[in-house]
Amino acid sequence: MKITRFAPSPTGRLHLGHAYSAIIAHSAARQKNGRFLLRFEDIDHTRVRPEFYDGIIEDLTWLGLTWDEEPWRQSDRLDHYQEALEKLKDIGVVYPCYCTRKEIKSELSHLTRAPHGPEGPLYPGTCRKREATPSDPEPAWRLDSKIASSLTGPLTFQTQRGTKTNVKADLLGDVILARKDIGTSYHLAVVVDDAAQDITLVTRGEDLLPSTHIHRILQSLLEFPEPNYHHHRLVCDDSGERLAKRSDSLAIATLRKQGLTTLEIGEMIQSMFKK
Repeated sequence: MKITRFAPSPTGRLHLGHAYSAIIAHSAARQKNGRFLLRFEDIDHTRVRPEFYDGIIEDLTWLGLTWDEEPWRQSDRLDHYQEALEKLKDIGVVYPCYCTRKEIKSELSHLTRAPHGPEGPLYPGTCRKREATPSDPEPAWRLDSKIASSLTGPLTFQTQRGTKTNVKADLLGDVILARKDIGTSYHLAVVVDDAAQDITLVTRGEDLLPSTHIHRILQSLLEFPEPNYHHHRLVCDDSGERLAKRSDSLAIATLRKQGLTTLEIGEMIQSMFKK
């Protein structure tokens, strides 16, 4: 059975890009008599607003989408992420990081060849060999990509179309798996939840393609099953930039108030791809 999910963050109302992503995931499940799940990625409590949970459900319902169980909230599952982090600590693939953003920026400025990835400069590994002291503050926890790669060996991930991509363990460097303030991260939480909900097909924007390399490593280390992936193209605005939640004029709620139908919204999405 195919099981997909849509996992928005309740930090704003859904826009056309969200609608496209949700429809793709919903269609992929329903075409195969599968299950479609809704999950709220709400671990970033500094940006989450209570009214956006209901707003997202309202938008999805208006689009004609239905889901097969009560939506999960990541904020209810912090113990599960901590359990996964402890396992990663036990096998020696994470290390504490005490660096501030300012310190990392300063460190990178002194390097003649700072490491770079698809999203910009990578963490230079300042704390990788650092010894902890009693006066140290609460750390973040980073994945040691070199050690992780040596344990997992070569990995791939498979797309819905059957093509395989080789995993590059160092693509995003030593990413943070647990932030100082919330004890987890997007990377760790999404991998734990996809496994717990038996997701068989992960559908998300092509901007998250680099993250899939990290997620496959975590799935291997935590002995989780491997889903297939579909990284869809992004809906962009007139300037060619991908939509953000600040694009209020293209929010589903705004367009609905203007009298647009679901069919017209679908046509809008298609026209934006052609620009």
